[in-house]
Amino acid sequence: MNRVPLTARGAEKLRDELKRLKSVDRPTVIKAIAEARAHGDLKENAEYHAAKEQQGFIEGRIKEIEAKLSLAEIIDVTRVDAGGRVVFGATVDLLDDNDGSEITYQIVGEDEADIKHGLISIGSPIARALIGKQVDDVVDVQAPGGIRTYEIVKVRYI
Repeated sequence: MNRVPLTARGAEKLRDELKRLKSVDRPTVIKAIAEARAHGDLKENAEYHAAKEQQGFIEGRIKEIEAKLSLAEIIDVTRVDAGGRVVFGATVDLLDDNDGSEITYQIVGEDEADIKHGLISIGSPIARALIGKQVDDVVDVQAPGGIRTYEIVKVRYI
């Protein structure tokens, strides 16, 4: 199996979710199933069926997180010394040459990506274009709206 890159912060978030699913959500849904079962006829018991569906979702998510963590290659970004080059986990300040705006992205694993918070997946077109580059390099990225040109202003490992 292939190793999946994950930042230390991303791995911690997955561990926290796993702990919550096992210690809070699973017992809650088991209790709800027991209460619904006590109401009698299970064929027409909507509460029972909803609780069983929720249990299936929780168990599936637990298995998914455990699998991701078992395949994870956890990278502590603060210990990376890439000599100013853009690598996995780097936070990159960019100048958009098309409109002059500045934007900051951190390159993270696919499960951590959240564009609203400036976290882009290592597999995204912009991350692929940035990997290996350094400050003052200019990159062209094929975006849905056309080619975007960015200049790398700063690279940090935080």
